[in-house]
Amino acid sequence: MNDDRPLTGQIRRHGPPPTLSEYEDCGGYAPVRTMLSHMTPEDVQQEVMNSNLRGRGGAGFPTGQKWSFVPMGADAPRPKYLVVNADEMEPGSFKDRLLLEGHPHRLIEGIIIAAYAIQAECAYVFVRWAYHPSVIALGRAIREARETGLLGHNLLGSGFSLTVHVHTSAGRYICGEETALLNALEGHPVIPRSKPPYPQVCGLWGKPTIVQNVETVCNLPHILAHGAKWFRNLGKGKDAGTKLYAVSGRVKQPGVWELPIGTSMREILEHHAGGMQEGYAFRAMQPGGGSTGFLTEDHLDLAMDFDSLSSVGSRLGTGTAIVLDDRTCPVGFVRNLEHFFAQESCGWCTPCRDGLPWVERLLADIDNGNGRPQDVEILERHVTLLGPGRTYCAHAPGAMEPLKSALRYFRSDFDRHIHDQRCPWKSQGTEA
Repeated sequence: MNDDRPLTGQIRRHGPPPTLSEYEDCGGYAPVRTMLSHMTPEDVQQEVMNSNLRGRGGAGFPTGQKWSFVPMGADAPRPKYLVVNADEMEPGSFKDRLLLEGHPHRLIEGIIIAAYAIQAECAYVFVRWAYHPSVIALGRAIREARETGLLGHNLLGSGFSLTVHVHTSAGRYICGEETALLNALEGHPVIPRSKPPYPQVCGLWGKPTIVQNVETVCNLPHILAHGAKWFRNLGKGKDAGTKLYAVSGRVKQPGVWELPIGTSMREILEHHAGGMQEGYAFRAMQPGGGSTGFLTEDHLDLAMDFDSLSSVGSRLGTGTAIVLDDRTCPVGFVRNLEHFFAQESCGWCTPCRDGLPWVERLLADIDNGNGRPQDVEILERHVTLLGPGRTYCAHAPGAMEPLKSALRYFRSDFDRHIHDQRCPWKSQGTEA
């Protein structure tokens, strides 16, 4: 195991993922064996709490604290469920795919640890519909684990039993909201649920349920193997562990890298992504996927962690950055994002159902040279009316983050489109 890159150190650049025997030769499943024989569920919860592991799906909620809300003891409702969100529909995000295809046994081991900690008898991996290689790799790993007694009834004679299922998503972005995901698993319309009650108490089929991201779960074997203090020391600042960072756009080396959480945006962009391609200059980036606010060159020395990005009006999100270059129209860029979010609205609440298509139409008018000065004011009102606390879930507020920051940093571009009645990038033959 590579201690500097615990998540990706065993992933092969080319070739199939490690088999069960190869994984065990490198220490795989040893933490599970130790856990089942020497630790109580409360011990595991406390170790994860001490590690300061925060969810890697976007919200950054402390994992151990999330688990602590699950009812425990003989009187707790049964069965309990663990659901791993592997849908990964966030625009610009492709980090979980690396883990699913590159090392499925690490995810399976993390699932066993999380399920034992909350005493869940059944786990589901909710996988994005297009991730066919991930489904195949997971299926093979689950069979191998089941055949050797690591899954199924009475794991390794411990008295703890766990069944793992892979569920292929039909492909809706709203499934990134955990209660909408649970409705999808139950076969109901994919809309978010009212909270409270929260899934930790009343989730899948009305039973206690924990929903975790793939990257979060893959950290668990290393925390049990090396300890909470080791994990905390991996980070560069307040946050703990490593993080999968990714960059897409007009950079020389787009990709995904495992780095200490808190690595600066500049280091990721210039050192790991190789800087901008020839003929292109950096203008801005969305640090955590399509639903995060733009940041400019003034922010490149910020740490890519939860609190640092929140302090300047953006979010770490998934840690997968999308770069906007100087030859791409920011109005067209945001229009494309809002088209996606309008399409993916579940339609449950009026602000999201009607507001997002209105935002998209206004952006289309501006982009096509038909914008009016008052359109920008209407867009600014939508940023507030579709913001936090105004809608049933976080879908529309997430969609407003890139628009809000675009109006702040690229206002002159919007005004120029409206004044000239055309997109300057299209007229110059550059990309819109």
